[in-house]
Order: sequence, then structure tokens, then C-alpha cells
Amino acid sequence: MRRLSTKVLALGAVLLLCLSFVQGVACADEKVLLMATTTSTDDTGLLDYLAPLFKEDTGITLQWTATGTGKALKLGENCDVDVLLVHDPDSEKKFVEAGYGVDRTQVMYNDFIIIGPADDPAGIKGLTSTEAFKKIAEKKAIFVSRADESGTHMKEKFVWQQAGLDVPDKEEWYVQTGQGMLITINVAAEKKGYTLTDRGTYIKYEANYEGKPPLVILSEGDPYLLNQYSVIAVNPERCPKVKYDLAKKFIEWMASPRAQQAIENFRLMGKQLFFPNADVASQSK
Repeated sequence: MRRLSTKVLALGAVLLLCLSFVQGVACADEKVLLMATTTSTDDTGLLDYLAPLFKEDTGITLQWTATGTGKALKLGENCDVDVLLVHDPDSEKKFVEAGYGVDRTQVMYNDFIIIGPADDPAGIKGLTSTEAFKKIAEKKAIFVSRADESGTHMKEKFVWQQAGLDVPDKEEWYVQTGQGMLITINVAAEKKGYTLTDRGTYIKYEANYEGKPPLVILSEGDPYLLNQYSVIAVNPERCPKVKYDLAKKFIEWMASPRAQQAIENFRLMGKQLFFPNADVASQSK
């Protein structure tokens, strides 16, 4: 029996080795696109929704890492990913101008909003973004910042600048998390403070509380608060090993009627999180 068992085990080992080899060949043949993106596209579930559709249409598996736009662009500079989906136009343009990225294409947008406690201790409800920031600074009300060089953080710094104020990073009432958007919102809720967020992530946060979240929208609709998303291929001339052909297919797919309609249809609690706009000034290379 022992000899039989040994033979069975040996046969099993051979079969496992063969199976591993076959799987290895299959994995080698699989088309995998690596993307760096912002936390909002991941936290909201948008990418979990789009990735299977992209695979169905192209045979390409999309894998991504979600971080702030600044860090995502750095991953592109370091040739660690093939494509980017980010939302800080100024930084993106610098990235392309420096030769790190190509084929920058606008694909969708939403907007930023300022949220805070329903009792609104700083009295910012209905104010513009710059008026709201001035009031928060004047009242020394708790403001929670991502402070991570993300697209949201860059927009926040822009609003402080437009308000004629320096970023109050030395003030006790200015809390810096260095974390993603959902975590930052939760910290703001714990501290009964204010924060700037993209609307898509806020809708996800709102859904987590079944429509009754601790923080509510207090300032919105400001032209300064437009939130544009674009896809960018990492430049193959700088990074010869990147899969530019797959990145190009992803960019074309994201701008296609099929993907644009999918983005249009993506909703939580009946609310639209992102708005497709690839057909409006769609390319800026």
C-alpha cells in the first residue's frame, strides 16, 4: 500500500506540474493591461463595472492600482503601468509635455462639492467654493484635506489660491489625512468638519448610509469645481516595455459609443456618478 501511495503521489505531482505549465502558457498568452488610476474610479465601483465590458469587447484584462493622481502619474513616469485614468488636467498636461505620456483623451467628468455637518457651524451653505473656504478659515472650522497630491487635493489648493488664501497647512483646524477620499470623508465626519470631495465618491458614501450620511452637500455648482477625467498612454519611447498597443485600444474603447453609454448608465441610488464627454473636445495631446 505504501508503494502504491507513493506512486499515486508521484503521479499527482506530475499532473500538478503539467497543469501549472498549461496555466503558465495560458497566462503568458493572456493580454493584461496595467493601469494607475484615482481612488474615485475604484471606490465608486466604476472600474468593476467597466472592466468586464472591456474584456468582452477586446479580450484584454484590465488590472489597476488606485491612488492619488500625483502618485498615479509617478507610476507612469517610472514605467510601472501602461495607461492612466486620472483627473488633474494641469498635471496631466505637464506629464504629456515632459514626454512621459501620449494620446491624452478626455472621457468623462463630474464635479467637486464641499460637504460638512448638516448644522453647518461655519455657515457656508449656498456659498461659492471660494466664499466657503474664506468662511471656514475665518471661523477656524475643522477642514479635512487629503493632502496627498491627488486630483482632489490639487483642486482644493487651487480653491484656496482663488480665495486669496494660502493653504492653511500649519493651522490646528486644518487636518491632513494623506489618505484616499472615502477615508478622508469618514475622518471629516468623525471630527464634524468639512471637506472637498468629488461627487461620485460622495454618492458612494451616501449609499453606504442608505441615503442618510453624516455629512451633507453645502456648496456645489461652482464653475471652479469641474472635475474632468482623461486617459493617457505611457509613452513607449520612454518606456519601451509598456504595452502601448493595449493602452491605445483602451483609450479608443473608453471614447467609443459603447463605453460612453456604459458610463452614462452607471448609477447608485438612481444617481449618475460620471458624465461621458469624449465627443466634446475629446483629445488634447
